[in-house]
Amino acid sequence: MRDLKIDSAAMSNDLLAWYDVHAREMPWRVGPADSAAGIRPDPYRVWLSEVMLQQTTVAAVRGYFLRFISRWPTVLDLAAAEDADVMNEWAGLGYYARARNLLKCARTIAADHGGNFPDSYERLLNLPGIGPYTAAAIASIAFDRPETVLDGNVERVMARLHDIHAPLPDVKPVLKERAAELTPALRPGDYAQAVMDLGATICTPRRPACGICPWRDPCAARAAGTAAELPKKAPKKPKPIRHGIVYLAEAANGTWLLERRPDKGLLGGMLGWPGSEWNGAPVPAPPFEADWRELDGEVRHTFTHFHLILRVMTAQLPNGFSQKADQELVTHRDFSPASLPTVMRKAFDLYKGR
Repeated sequence: MRDLKIDSAAMSNDLLAWYDVHAREMPWRVGPADSAAGIRPDPYRVWLSEVMLQQTTVAAVRGYFLRFISRWPTVLDLAAAEDADVMNEWAGLGYYARARNLLKCARTIAADHGGNFPDSYERLLNLPGIGPYTAAAIASIAFDRPETVLDGNVERVMARLHDIHAPLPDVKPVLKERAAELTPALRPGDYAQAVMDLGATICTPRRPACGICPWRDPCAARAAGTAAELPKKAPKKPKPIRHGIVYLAEAANGTWLLERRPDKGLLGGMLGWPGSEWNGAPVPAPPFEADWRELDGEVRHTFTHFHLILRVMTAQLPNGFSQKADQELVTHRDFSPASLPTVMRKAFDLYKGR
């Protein structure tokens, strides 16, 4: 790390001037011109977008966000929603614990806060599913509090600005200190979005556009020629491989047998195909006795902590089948592959392409 002499106020002003011209347009964002006119962001939209954006790209989130806002325009609407409806709308975004916490948080705000989001970092942090990053983002963007927002984009910008070569994740506290030094008292919400935009559009992971960066002059990594190799990351441990079996059963009239997964655990609360446990040597667990046939090929999917390989078995759903408590019979008209979690949709795609 280089001993970088910077004028924090001047740098913040430079970045805000850049943001005023180059701010990205997003359906949850109040742009700098509207912000200057006194229009404040809706905390509900800020919160919803930040939860959706965790581990996901802006491009992937946009459509989901618009559908959620159309169906549940306020946090009170979301709090009153059926769990299954919310989980179905979330299908495909992954990390399904976020959707469960979304409902818990909305219902806590409705029950304990009169439908209004707390306006401080400390009180936001007490809400279900809201961690330090999300609390800082909501406090800063929605309420213009001078909190330090540190996402992957900001980490990259700070590592390069100060030419910090210590690897993530251990260096996060240092990067947050550097980010805090630049967070201004005036327009902190705009600044938080500006520094994230800088990382997303200029100080990108590969081939950063240093020549047009508003912070190119004080950037130590640009001067040292090391920008493209930062931030450093500790070597990842290899992910284990788990195996499983899923069972796709369709009746002659197009009705499908689906199973609601337990609320806790991976894909919690989601509808999917009945199946075995996911482990090293799964034990077959067909939902009913039948002449089950295995499809050629396999489903591969990667979760945060492991790779999954699924065998896909198929059979005809018998007439008069009586489902168990955790199972649902979904008619051809009501069945939507898009409502399935991605790994389950992959199994359906293999079936359709058989």
